[in-house]
Amino acid sequence: MSLSNDFCSFLLWVRFLERKAAEGFSFSVVDHLRWDLKQVFDLAVAEECAQRNPALKLFTPREAPKPTRLVMNLEEVRRVLSVLEQRERLIVKLALLAGMRPGEILALTWERLTGHCAEIRQRLYRGKVDVPKTTNSVRKVALSEGLLAEIESWRAVSIDINPKAWMFASENLKTPVTRDNCWRRRIGPKLEAAGLGWVNFQVMRRTHSSLMNDLKVDPKIVADQLGHTLDVSQNIYTQSALKRRKEAVDSLESALLNA
Repeated sequence: MSLSNDFCSFLLWVRFLERKAAEGFSFSVVDHLRWDLKQVFDLAVAEECAQRNPALKLFTPREAPKPTRLVMNLEEVRRVLSVLEQRERLIVKLALLAGMRPGEILALTWERLTGHCAEIRQRLYRGKVDVPKTTNSVRKVALSEGLLAEIESWRAVSIDINPKAWMFASENLKTPVTRDNCWRRRIGPKLEAAGLGWVNFQVMRRTHSSLMNDLKVDPKIVADQLGHTLDVSQNIYTQSALKRRKEAVDSLESALLNA
C-alpha cells in the first residue's frame, strides 16, 4: 500500500524540523518555523491551492536546544558599568536600569526626553528607523534620578543637542550609531576582558526584570516599563533568585507543618 500524498508531505516537514534542530537552531527558532509552515499551508488551503494542511500535526522536536536564560547579579552589574566609557555606560544603563531595548535606546532623539521619562515612538531595526516592536512597546519609560543626571552629563559634551538630533549619533551626526558597531567596537571587548563576554542586551533586560522582581516591585509596573504584556514579562524575562525561592519553599513548609 502506498503512502498518501498528505502523509508523505507531513513526513517531509517533520524531517525538515528535525534537521534544523540537529543543526543547532534553538527551540524558539524551530518552533517559529513550525508555526510559519502552518500559516503558509493555512493560506494555501484558503486559496484552494491545497486540500489539507499537512503542518497541523507538526511538533517542535525535543532535540532543539532550549535557551539558558542568563541574568547578572548585582556584583556583575557593577563590574559591567565600571569598565565602560561615558557613552557606552549610558547606553547600558538605559538597558539595565530603564529596561529599554537597544533599538529603542539608539533611536532616541533629544526631544523624546521629557521630564522624568523617555518617550518610545520609534526604534532602530537593522540599521533603519522603524516603528516600535509591538503596540505595548509604544510607551513612556521612567528614568531614575541618577540616570537623568548621566543623561545631562552626556548632553553637556554632545556636539548636536537640537531637539531632533540623535542622542547617540554616528560620526556624521546624520544617523544614529548602530547596535552592531557600538557593541563590536566599544562594549563587547570591554565585557570580554572583564570576564563577562556572555552578557548581551537581552541579558541586560532580563537582569532588569529579575532584579525588579527581587525588590518585590509590582509585576505590572515591570511589564509596563519593559513594554511587555504581563505574561511575557513574568514567564520569559523574569528569573527569580534562588534565595527568594528558598525563602518561598521554607514558608510553604512552615505553613504545612504548623497548620
